Amino acid sequence: MAVIHHDVIIIGAGPGGYVAAIRGAQLGLNTACVEKDPALGGTCLRIGCIPSKALLESSELYLEAKEKLSEHGIKCGSVEFDLAAMLKRKDKVVATLTKGVEGLFKKNKITRYVGHGQITAPGQVVVESKDGTTELTAKHIIIATGSKVANLSGVALNGDAIATSTEALSYPNVPSHLVVIGAGAIGLELGSVWRRLGAQVTVLEYLPRILPGMDAELAAEAQKLFEKQGLQFRLRARVTAAKLDGKECVVQSEGAEPIRGDRVLLAVGRVPNTEGLGLENVGAKLDQRGRIDVDEHFRTSVPGLYAIGDVIPGPMLAHKAEEEGIACVEHIVKGWGHVDYNSIPAIVYTEPEIASVGKTEEQLKEEKINYRKGVFPFLANGRARALNKTEGRVKILADAKTDRLLGVHIIGPRAGDLIAEAAVAMAYGASREDIARASHAHPTLAECIKEAALAVDARVIHI
Repeated sequence: MAVIHHDVIIIGAGPGGYVAAIRGAQLGLNTACVEKDPALGGTCLRIGCIPSKALLESSELYLEAKEKLSEHGIKCGSVEFDLAAMLKRKDKVVATLTKGVEGLFKKNKITRYVGHGQITAPGQVVVESKDGTTELTAKHIIIATGSKVANLSGVALNGDAIATSTEALSYPNVPSHLVVIGAGAIGLELGSVWRRLGAQVTVLEYLPRILPGMDAELAAEAQKLFEKQGLQFRLRARVTAAKLDGKECVVQSEGAEPIRGDRVLLAVGRVPNTEGLGLENVGAKLDQRGRIDVDEHFRTSVPGLYAIGDVIPGPMLAHKAEEEGIACVEHIVKGWGHVDYNSIPAIVYTEPEIASVGKTEEQLKEEKINYRKGVFPFLANGRARALNKTEGRVKILADAKTDRLLGVHIIGPRAGDLIAEAAVAMAYGASREDIARASHAHPTLAECIKEAALAVDARVIHI
């Protein structure tokens, strides 16, 4: 069997992997990408970020037409939704984007191998596929295999009634009662989709709050807004079992009455997808959480072997993986590459959206960093009023001594887009005053960021 050589082999074609492959090809490397699934794009594009956002958009438009457009003077009459059409649109969005990645591979002359890639020795990868075995070699190998759904002891997943986010993206019917285990981004987003379409939704969370890791003040406000939308919460709920009882699902939690529903969504987080990679064949080191140990340039303990994205420490975010993929390849070719982890935003695509970058107020207190805070509500913003979306606020945290931006947190309309300004500002070391002095077009939602920056110094104009 002939051995095929490449300059760099990337295992995994999710956001980190396919972006690394494209950048490697741009820089002149003979680049190969190994992906076990026929479609490119990984979890995010195929069964995660993109399909969930498609359903969020469709369900929100339905709710707008049903309950909110009349306030704009638009009479819709009887409004119904077609779930099959919604799911078909979602699948079309995914198919279009996966074919787009395929086109980018062809454009950049990236060699694609369909199959399971395993590292058999330093610089060697064997690809197993339905057509047989292919042996590859490369000076550089990048692991970008992402993550998989975390299991929970006692929860009997069956791929149908008791299942994960993958199945929740394609329920053939609206559940009568959906029980969501986990009040993070995935649980809240998919819970919101099915609540808008008529399901009773109960969210169970082990911690005493929703949205672990995000700013607590905004998370508390978000919970109140979600409760107004009809989501029900049980906090401090330690789930011990979830199983089928006839046609019903029964979820048991410590010290509480069991909850019965027709579907259960397990959404307690994700874990690195490193099984079957052959890491033991080369002695690559893992940490106590099963993540691959890397240095600041994404190098593992094995020369020529790198890792990026969800398989290494840090937030499990598609855009974080993309930045790491580019930085990793650029370091291989140019000798330098950098990711600013302090300016990576996180977004929850509920209604309203929630977005955050930098330190939370709780982190600053824990680290004993002196800070000043400014807050501005969307209620006082002209553009938000015109949109009839006035819930939420912008919160800015700045260093008490230097005025440098430490964190920006937004709950409100289009927060996911607004946070980009804050991320860029933080990446360039901007002060709170820099944002306050910059002209923001009127009327726009972005004015709330300027006003929050002014509020830090008690100079807010419009309240």
